[in-house]
Amino acid sequence: MHHFNPIFRVFHLLTVLALVNIGAQAQSNQKPNIIYILADDLGYGDLSCYGQQKFSTPNIDKLAKQGIRFTQHYSGSSVCAPSRSSLMTGQHTGHTPIRGNKEAKPEGQVPLPGKAETIAEVLQRAGYATGAFGKWGLGFIGTEGDPNQQGFDEFYGYNCQRQAHRYFPTYLWHNQEKDFLKGNDYTNKVTYAPDMIQEATLQFITNHKDKPFFAYVPFVLPHAEIISPNDSVYQKYKGQFKEDKPFVMPESYLSDYGPDIQLEKYASQTEPHAVYATMVSRLDLYVGQIMDKLNELGIADNTLVIFTSDNGPAQEGGSDPEFFNGAGGLRGVKRDLYEGGIRCPFIAVWPNQIKPNTVSDHISAFWDMKPTFADMAGVKKVSTDGLSILPTLTGKGRQKKHDHLYWEFPANGGRKAVRMGQWKGVVYDYDKTGDTKLELYNLSVDEAEKNNIASAHPDIVKKVKEIMRNEHQHSTLFPMP
Repeated sequence: MHHFNPIFRVFHLLTVLALVNIGAQAQSNQKPNIIYILADDLGYGDLSCYGQQKFSTPNIDKLAKQGIRFTQHYSGSSVCAPSRSSLMTGQHTGHTPIRGNKEAKPEGQVPLPGKAETIAEVLQRAGYATGAFGKWGLGFIGTEGDPNQQGFDEFYGYNCQRQAHRYFPTYLWHNQEKDFLKGNDYTNKVTYAPDMIQEATLQFITNHKDKPFFAYVPFVLPHAEIISPNDSVYQKYKGQFKEDKPFVMPESYLSDYGPDIQLEKYASQTEPHAVYATMVSRLDLYVGQIMDKLNELGIADNTLVIFTSDNGPAQEGGSDPEFFNGAGGLRGVKRDLYEGGIRCPFIAVWPNQIKPNTVSDHISAFWDMKPTFADMAGVKKVSTDGLSILPTLTGKGRQKKHDHLYWEFPANGGRKAVRMGQWKGVVYDYDKTGDTKLELYNLSVDEAEKNNIASAHPDIVKKVKEIMRNEHQHSTLFPMP
């Protein structure tokens, strides 16, 4: 029988403690992981922590309790592709290459140019593993807009946003390969694509737990079509709501699963209210699973998780933002540059860095993410219209503020908007009247933009028009009408 010398025991114990300490230091010195979750067409009022009354989002609400909730965060645009382009490039829609939804053959949308510098490229150069899981919409496989050409080591999901109108597609893309989904043939609906995307997301997090990673998770939920598997999530809401607006014939943008399906249209839905609530609840469950995975792997403390949405609530395919108060009392919906079209929920969690249960009215936008993540990764200089919001997140250092935010939307007759402190300037029908009919609102007293006070403030109107002219750079692909 061996008798350990007590001095040796003490020495052994000190060695173990030193090694544990070195391990802990290595963990704390490692660059933080970043998970950026982007919901699709989720309105400012679609979460219970932002006032939703008709259903609840407990996992996302829990994020708000554990971290910081922003009340004045803005999306890049009021529709899918330009919003994502703005996020990826860190540029507003007067500068970012993609400013509208524009289809390209054989599949997908016009590509983000190769010379664009994306968040993923910045983080990849800083030693991050990078993955995108969900909906891309910025260029087909093999083009310069392919996610693998734009800084992502791995992509899994829908390359094309029109294909993403269907939740039971025949395939998803895994990098350059089609992943055919079991049992789906556009008549039979067996495999729900978001479940597969979620699996790939959790796998990526697991695979890269030991080095810094950036997971961009642009969920398709709750974008139309309004459809759900008949499971326990759906059963919870079935029959719970008044269904006075079923999405059935003679709706023009409707095409059911079957041999004559038109892929870009939406399936009919007799219970759109119940199914919409189901879709947001499923999104909430997925967020909970991501948080559980971080805790299970022991990496939650070194991971910043952000949850937000790409634009205001949609009215397509049976979605009913009026019924759910999806814009949270703000004016407008998707495609609008009023607050309801571009102000979005934004929640960030990062244990020991972000103070729990805090609310911020700091005015920020999608193009602030690129400098923020660069800041976290120790990258000194990136090209951007944004400002790092790291000081607001951590409460350390001085937060720079925007003089103004700018949006332009070349579709629907052309629209522009400027946020400047409490002031909000909006122009619609740019093709007909240019900026002569600029509307002006004071958001500090009129958040719902009901009271156009342009005639009372000619000096502010002049300044807003100047910003609108100065911030717009001509785009041949997306010219302002």
